[in-house]
Amino acid sequence: MDVMLTNSASQPRLSKSKFLAGLQCHKRLYLEVHQPSLAAKPDAATQAILDMGNEVGEWARRRFPGGVLVHHGHRQAAAAIEQTGALMRIRDVPAIFEAALQHGPVLVRADILERVSDDANGAVRWRLIEVKASSRVKSVHLDDLAIQSHVAAGAGLALSSTCLMHINTRYRYEHGEVDPSRLFTIQDVSDAVGARRRMVPDRLAAMQAMLQAGEPPAVEPGDQCMSPYECPFWSHCTKDKPTRWIYYLPGGKRALGEFKEQGLQTIDEIPDGTALTIIQRRVKDGVEWVSPELQATLDSVTYPVHHLDFETVMPPVPRYSMTRPYQAIPVQWSDHIEYESGVVLHREFLHQNCTDPRKELTIGLLDALGDRGSICVYSDYERVILEQLAEALPEFRRDLEQVIARLWDLLPVIRNHYYHPGFAGSYSIKSVLPAVIPSMAYEDLPIRDGGQAASQYYRMVFIETDWVARATTSEALLRYCAHDTVAMLELRRALQQKASRLAKGTASAAHSPETSGEP
Repeated sequence: MDVMLTNSASQPRLSKSKFLAGLQCHKRLYLEVHQPSLAAKPDAATQAILDMGNEVGEWARRRFPGGVLVHHGHRQAAAAIEQTGALMRIRDVPAIFEAALQHGPVLVRADILERVSDDANGAVRWRLIEVKASSRVKSVHLDDLAIQSHVAAGAGLALSSTCLMHINTRYRYEHGEVDPSRLFTIQDVSDAVGARRRMVPDRLAAMQAMLQAGEPPAVEPGDQCMSPYECPFWSHCTKDKPTRWIYYLPGGKRALGEFKEQGLQTIDEIPDGTALTIIQRRVKDGVEWVSPELQATLDSVTYPVHHLDFETVMPPVPRYSMTRPYQAIPVQWSDHIEYESGVVLHREFLHQNCTDPRKELTIGLLDALGDRGSICVYSDYERVILEQLAEALPEFRRDLEQVIARLWDLLPVIRNHYYHPGFAGSYSIKSVLPAVIPSMAYEDLPIRDGGQAASQYYRMVFIETDWVARATTSEALLRYCAHDTVAMLELRRALQQKASRLAKGTASAAHSPETSGEP
């Protein structure tokens, strides 16, 4: 079967990823085709998602024994199309992985083409399967399959169905080999894809016409820039926006839409008296605020105060007995311990091999935490991890429940009792810390966020073989996790100083001649 149709030289070649970019925003597509150098490079979290997708794709192929991979890369289009056609003519090939199909100006690579019928007359029907690392069907997946099925049909393939193959989070891995037939769920989405496929020709025509223009279309940045994925041209498209751009106001789409309809460009232009949420009001006012209850809230801790942070790994393909896909497995913790005298000690743990880390991690953690003192955390994440450990390790359940009872969450303390303009409406520790303590920002660390930490840990334990690279990653992971816990310690101290200054200022005002009635 000939699966290649000649591409018009006057039309830029599109792929399924570029088609999806065009659905998100025509300006994004224009820049990807004509000015790709303006795109931001994938950050660590995005790269981790891409790496995860590659691993999931490799596991998905194991569900189709005897399938053959088209080994030519994306820059070898002609060779890939030729190899795909040759494999289609071999009746003994049950499935083709990364099949290259072209119709008009569009070239796609199909994750899996499964041969489902092949009669004596040579008529073949195929099942088109897109593999995703997600745990459910999303709208963008249907658009992905719509462009693929459009190209497949145009290239002469008869499709029996179009399906999405995704991770089954109900699968519980026990031991031995992972079972691909239980790890994945295959959903027939032919009807939903068919409805979208009928819109593909018009959409392609609009994209091709737009790409012929001499400049990108005038599209204002907005909600489409973050959905279904963050656009890599966000920084380019917003570089001239004011510091207090109205889009930076936290809140729902409706409120932002109403402000834009009123012609407001900045947060400062919002009229006085406009109904705003508490956090929106604080962002608009742009002033530091300290609650009079902050001091009492900070004083509720008991010494020694522990500052605890976990780092976890969430393998899409479970690696440890009795775990599920994407289950968060704690592999590291840090604890900065502050005594009432002001002395600070640091304890930490990092599991550095591919065995199940949970028991060893828990034993060391319970020893470090002891049975006294508040345990300061930032958000509810540590509580969730501790509860999961108690369920997985019943022999430590009582001790872990006692630890949980000692948790003291710094996030609601800040959210309810303190605000700094540098937060810009976000209470993430990545926003809070540099605003309150600029010298403790994360920019100087080799690992700067949890997603990057998880991906680097996974690489260190399951992929990397060079001991120098493993040692470098180990050191970076320890620095990152320790930074999180010392950050909580220093935030508590900084807030204590702010609460003390507020109390002194209030006391001074109360005893001043203007307020106390003294002569």
